Amino acid sequence: MDRQLEKQNSSIFINNMLEASIRIGLLVILIVWTYDIIKPFIIPVLWGAIIAVALMPLTLKLEGVMKGRRGLSATILAVIGITILVVPLIIVMGSIFDGVVGLTDFLQSETVKLPGPPARVAEIPMVGEKLHSTWALFATNMEQALMKYSEEIKAAVGAFAGALGSGLATVVMFIISLLIAAGFMAHSESMAKAVGLVSVRVVGKHGEEWASLIAATIRSVLLGVVGVAFIQSVLIGLAMFVFKIPAAGLITLVVFILAIAQLPALLIVLPVIIYVFSYMDTTPATIFTVWVLLAGLSDNFLKPMLMGRGVDIPMPVILIGAIGGMISAGIIGLFLGAVVLAIWYELFISWMKMSPQEKKSDNETDEVAKAQPNTD
Repeated sequence: MDRQLEKQNSSIFINNMLEASIRIGLLVILIVWTYDIIKPFIIPVLWGAIIAVALMPLTLKLEGVMKGRRGLSATILAVIGITILVVPLIIVMGSIFDGVVGLTDFLQSETVKLPGPPARVAEIPMVGEKLHSTWALFATNMEQALMKYSEEIKAAVGAFAGALGSGLATVVMFIISLLIAAGFMAHSESMAKAVGLVSVRVVGKHGEEWASLIAATIRSVLLGVVGVAFIQSVLIGLAMFVFKIPAAGLITLVVFILAIAQLPALLIVLPVIIYVFSYMDTTPATIFTVWVLLAGLSDNFLKPMLMGRGVDIPMPVILIGAIGGMISAGIIGLFLGAVVLAIWYELFISWMKMSPQEKKSDNETDEVAKAQPNTD
């Protein structure tokens, strides 16, 4: 009798295990297919959500001016954002085109004469002799030098074209994200309600607080990282255009990218300063130098002013999360990294604030729950 019951239980267990395996397998297949379908939209939707969270306060203010027409307010902000993206792109593209045309005319000119390399160039360790001979070849016989290094030149041009194409694709992606953000902002009540329900379902009673923390952290990072990078690049870009520096638009774009990557703008500013002093008079060169140096160092006082506003998380936590997230996941990691560290910080602070009695009570509750027999 016992053996028959054991055999029956074993059969039931095997049937249940097979049924559960089939269900889990079908669920995994469904999840994989769903991910493949929505994969192209994940990044634009994430960016759309980030932009919507960042611009929502401005949308509400504009809604008051527009007498409650939130859809129109969101559309206006999206159009302004697209304009901010497209206009600098046109300026940069025009600057690149002018630079390419100028370089082409220069290389096609029969009177092209490059100065010969100084003798001290050959004394540079490891690369000095090679650099000296290459420079001398370009200075004495440009046509032969271009033929000799044609493969390297083609590779450099190809890499530049690839980077330019990637940049254009990124701009298009941000335009799509702005349109998605406009949709999120226009239906913010229903979106906020859905996010609140999901948050409470996932993390419990603190879900709504964490949803608010995520929104505040995103706004803080947008102001403290992207906002500071934009201000810094505008200040430096104005100096480049005022003093008519070649490829001013491209230099401004590179400064903006470096600032977002949390790298000092002086990496590109210092070579430009050296170039300016090589051909400008002392007075304008000094004015340019002071201008770009102050702009390049402006992030040191702008970040403490803008980053961390509206959240109780210390600025170093947000900054470390933004930098680490960007290193591991690219630009979108700026926000994801800051959000993850902010949540962990809040968890740690909540745990530290718990009294020993509360911790003991929680442990005792868990032990009692484990000790109770399962009546299912």
